[in-house]
Amino acid sequence: MPIFGIDKGYRNIRRFAHILSVFVGYGFKDIVDRLHLEYLVRISRKFAKKEAKLERLTKPERLRLAFEELGPTFIKFGQILSTRPDLIPHEYIEEFKKLQDDVPPFSSEEAREVVEEELKKPINELLDEFDEKPLAAASIAQVHKAVLQDGSKVVLKIQRPNIRKNIEADIDILFNLARLFESYIPESKLYNPTGIIEEFAKTIRREMDFTREGHNIQRFTANFKDDPTIYAPKVYWELTTNKVLTMEYVKGIKITDFKKIEEAGLDKKQIAVNGANSVLKQIFTYAFFQGDPHPGNILVKEDNVIVVLDFGMFGRIDEKTKEQIADILIAVIKKDVDKIVKTFLDVGVIAEEINIREFRLDIVDFLERYYDVPLSQLELSEVLNEIVQVVARHRIKIMPEIMLLIKALVTIESIGRELDPEFNMVEHAKPFAEKLIKERVSPRNIIKNIVKTSQDVNELMRVLPGETLQIVRKLRKGTLEIDLKLRHLENLVAKLDRVSNRITFSIIIAAIIIGSSLIIQTDKGPMFFGFPALGISGYVVAGALGLWLIYAILRSGRL
Repeated sequence: MPIFGIDKGYRNIRRFAHILSVFVGYGFKDIVDRLHLEYLVRISRKFAKKEAKLERLTKPERLRLAFEELGPTFIKFGQILSTRPDLIPHEYIEEFKKLQDDVPPFSSEEAREVVEEELKKPINELLDEFDEKPLAAASIAQVHKAVLQDGSKVVLKIQRPNIRKNIEADIDILFNLARLFESYIPESKLYNPTGIIEEFAKTIRREMDFTREGHNIQRFTANFKDDPTIYAPKVYWELTTNKVLTMEYVKGIKITDFKKIEEAGLDKKQIAVNGANSVLKQIFTYAFFQGDPHPGNILVKEDNVIVVLDFGMFGRIDEKTKEQIADILIAVIKKDVDKIVKTFLDVGVIAEEINIREFRLDIVDFLERYYDVPLSQLELSEVLNEIVQVVARHRIKIMPEIMLLIKALVTIESIGRELDPEFNMVEHAKPFAEKLIKERVSPRNIIKNIVKTSQDVNELMRVLPGETLQIVRKLRKGTLEIDLKLRHLENLVAKLDRVSNRITFSIIIAAIIIGSSLIIQTDKGPMFFGFPALGISGYVVAGALGLWLIYAILRSGRL
């Protein structure tokens, strides 16, 4: 299998070799060997860790350390995987949660260069002041405080130089690794490696597009324009591009800085309620929500107002998914087993071998643990994490947006409980879900659904006669074709292809040996040690090709 196209260049191959060497250094040589990539590790052996003390470390710990050493792309990849308990084991989830964007800032000179290149003007013509020291630095960008010519205080989110190019190179390598996993490690197909990388690539490319983030802020602001308890910074579009985002500077207190909150005379209980309302409205009212509401992205200002800062990772769900989330929440509260099973089967991608009866029994067992627990004592994070583990055991894959939504709910509940130990997210979320379910059966919604169904039926009746007639005509002419796709057939074709190549290679070697033997018998042409040189050359070539074929067979592990 080719690893890179010719245009990818030597640099990508060196990076690939470095990545493999780091994995080998952290004790994953068996995986690299199964992928038949050990020859690349030798290219970059100087990068491999000489003496990694791995005895006391678990596999998840070693993988996290490898991701940290490999830099921003792999740190982001691990962080996104930490939101997917339906895909990877719990111990890896817990370890990947420790991954942090702990990277040194790039220089203020480089920051100025990016701003001037993007905005096409010298920075002193754009800004009255520019703080050389960044307020914060992360793997993709860093934030600098500044003052505009009119005196407005702003912050500039500036993308790291060359980060896009480096991340795209790593994404290309990850795609190659995913395809190799699917080819050489069949059990990995259960987790759909290429699908995971596609999801990751889409997510990180969105995060690198600061114009998109600006539009997220604009949409969020429009959603909450009539809510005085939620605030988002203003975007300065004339100073915003794909790599530079200029926003209003908002002064506030970090939501988990409880001492400063108390000193400012703010109400922690009300802050918990406002924060929960913000997330629940984002999900159940607007279906557009912040996927990473960790404490560093949320401030509190006067009158207990919640300030949302980071808009790079936002999730979107459609109306049907929004209703399904409400169904699951209400079904868990009411302990309705059949509704939970049905909704999860509707919302997930189901493996062929799933046993519905066993899945139902596991849901019954899950609910029995909460049978006598009053609603006021239920912890949403515990309930959601347990139910996701049940779903994962039965290989039901959940939409990435839903997993992001669960993370948002779990995070805001944790913050709420720190602010107010009596805060209960389940009780708080119940009215939002019930309202959504009531709206579904409202006369207006029923009429809307009837009209939509009528339009669909009308469209079907309009096209059905013509489509049916076309099929009948093809049947009469004998030109009807059925596209039949057999699953896993590509693996069989690939194996047959390898076998036929080896047989062809063996025939060529045999032909060279026979031809060389005939030439030896003639005693004609240039001689070498008393034998025809052409015949001797043929034996040498056949021997070299034979040794190469034996090596290839032994390396594949299939004699």
